[in-house]
Parts: sequence; C-alpha cells; structure tokens
Amino acid sequence: MGKLMRQFWVPVCLSSELVRDGEPLRVMLLGERLIAFRDTDGKVGVMDHRCPHRCASMYFGRNEEGGVRCVYHGWKFDTEGNCVDMPNVPPEQDFKNRVKAKAYKVLERTGLVWAYMGPREQPPAFPNMDCLQIPEGERSVFVHQRDCNWLQSAEGDIDTSHFGFLHVGGLEVDEVDPESMHKWGIVGRAPEYSVKETPWGTMYAAYRAAEQGELYYRFAHFLFPFFTFTPNGSFNDLIACTINVPMDDEHTMSYRIAWDKRTMPLQTLKTGEPIPGLAADMEFLPRTNDWFGRWRLVANRENDYFIDREQQRTVSFTGIQGIGRQDQAVIESMGAVVDRTFEHLAASDRMIMVTRRRLIQAARALVENGEAPEAVDNPDVYLGARGGSFIASDKLDWQQAYEQNLELAVRKAGEPERALDAG
Repeated sequence: MGKLMRQFWVPVCLSSELVRDGEPLRVMLLGERLIAFRDTDGKVGVMDHRCPHRCASMYFGRNEEGGVRCVYHGWKFDTEGNCVDMPNVPPEQDFKNRVKAKAYKVLERTGLVWAYMGPREQPPAFPNMDCLQIPEGERSVFVHQRDCNWLQSAEGDIDTSHFGFLHVGGLEVDEVDPESMHKWGIVGRAPEYSVKETPWGTMYAAYRAAEQGELYYRFAHFLFPFFTFTPNGSFNDLIACTINVPMDDEHTMSYRIAWDKRTMPLQTLKTGEPIPGLAADMEFLPRTNDWFGRWRLVANRENDYFIDREQQRTVSFTGIQGIGRQDQAVIESMGAVVDRTFEHLAASDRMIMVTRRRLIQAARALVENGEAPEAVDNPDVYLGARGGSFIASDKLDWQQAYEQNLELAVRKAGEPERALDAG
C-alpha cells in the first residue's frame, strides 16, 4: 500500500509550521523519519533526517543562509538535498558535487506543504479538487494526530450510519429545526445504500424517505489515495475534504480543509441552542520535538476522552463531547491496527467493503502490472466527486439524482471563489 501512496502528492505539514531560517521540523511520513525546513529565500526542503556524511540527525542542524548545516562536521545541504559545503575537508579533496541527501520534490498548496515521494523523475500533476483551491482567508485547515492506522480513520469518514448514533443518538426529531432537511437522518437512522467504484475511488449514496415522493440523500466519497468527502452539509455549498495521511502503520495525521463559513447540519436545536455533544473541543497537548509530538489531543485513550457517564444517561448518546472527539474515541478504541477477523460486516458497511476491495485491487495492479490509478495521471477525475446532502424525487435513480444535483451545484458555484459566495 505504501507504493500506492507514493504515486501521489502527500501532505507533510502545515506551511505555517516552517519559518524562514527557523529550526528544522521532525516529520514522520509513510514510515520515514524526515526533516522539513524553510530556507532563507522561503523555499521548503523535505529530506531524510540523516546526514549523508556520518548519519547524524539533521534535526540538530543550523538552518542558515540558504541551507541546513549539520552540526557534526558542518556539511551543508540545500532544499533539494545538494551538498553545497564540505568545510572539514581540504578544498583539493572536496567532493560535495557527488554527495546528495535523500530529498523529495515539494510544493505548497492550500496552506499545506506537499511532497512527492514516488519513483517518477517528473511528479504527477497536483489533484484538481475544489477543496484544494479554496483561497487563503476563506478556508479553515484543521489538523490532529490519531493513534491508529490511516485506513481506520478514513473508514470512519465514509461510514454514514454512525452519525445517527455516535453523534446525534440522543436526539429526537421534534428537537431539531423542522425546516432542516437533515432531520430525516434522525427520522430514519437505518438508511438504504448504493455503492459503486469510480475513477477517483469509490462513492456511496445513503438515502431515506423524506416527504411523500422524495428521498433524503447523503453522498460521500473515498478518493485515492487517502482523501474523503463527507456529507456534512448541503450538496451545493459543501467545500471540504479530509486527508488521512499515514505517519506509519499505527499513527495518522488527519487534515480537514473546508470553507470556514460553512455550517454543520443539525448544529442547533429548533430553540437555537447548540445540540449537546456537538461542541467542538479539540484542545492540544503541549508540543514536543519527538517524531509523534505534534498535534496530539488532550482528550485521548489515557483519559477515556473525558467520557461523562451521567451525561451519557441523561443528555447525550455517548457522554463524550464533540464530533471529533467522539470519532477519535471509537476509531482509536479499535486498536492501532484492527484485527478484522473479529468483524461482522453488515449491509450498512457496503462502502467499507467496496473501498477495501478497490484499494487492494489498485495496490496489486501497481505491483504486478505497473498500473497506477487513473487519478495519478488524470487529476481532473476528482472533479466528478462532491460530498453533501440533498432532497430529490424518489422517481430518480440514485445516480441520476447525483448527476442532476452535481450539475446544478457546479453551475451555481462556477469557480471555487464564486462558490464560496453562494450560500
């Protein structure tokens, strides 16, 4: 699966985590121990943390004057890994032009630093997704670490039926704004499903009866290699994605990029008060400089995510405050890597099953035949994917309903910049 991941651009860190001539940042990514730094001119380097000379860690290096200098013997490397100075070697014995640190190609988009860690001399094009084109000042980027395998995190994003239990299981429909279409997710907590493979990965439609002759749809997608589009908003104005990036097999860095003026469904009761259990409480532990010391949450398995059993009995379904915290609790409770022989998958898990199969097929095709997923060389395939909810006639096939509403949403939005003014 790692070879599959390396066909794509991979998020490394937030751009804001790197300061010109600032201290290098330790980054664990796809099982590799790397450093990231921003040089004097603002260029970003992402390279193996080991100095090619004697393998001392470049984390301790001096980021100065256009490169990072190893403190052991003074060898200096630029953002592309080129050795530009070898000061402990006499000039006539200098061979810096033959020394290169393992470094990756880098670009910055949507407030993130991205690296291409694959085998191609020329990296593929950057994925063409609306969520990765939201202008600065109109987007929010949230990041946190999860103590589990990346696929567990991604599968939580594409499991729709848990919303009616984990997040709003304590609500009755008469407590929700009657004008909200999302009330139908509480009226019917066991939706029907349609799932299919797509050029970008997989997609599902979860649908329930709404008013007579209508269905309430929730559409979501898995997109190669680790993106998800969730249905938490109206179909025509939801601009958001989650990126579940493997640090190693047992740790994931989860990024959420969204248009920050968007509101979550079911955010308020019909009284206008916040729904109990949906408060955003994502406080971080103090940052440390070890490989897993960034973006760790205060609420974690060691304190049982601050579960309140009295609240669980009287107010909320879980007794755990906040959607993110609720997701974190159940996903990490499975263990760092799930033993799937214990699972008993049901019809409500069809998206999970199809996505797993799609990933395994793609990984095998790459290893056995050298065939990469279509999205690697055709980044525009992502434009066919949009997550969100809407009401449609029950006379329409689910794919017809999706295509019609996608066309309306794209026509309304136009460019991403205009989409952000549309709701």
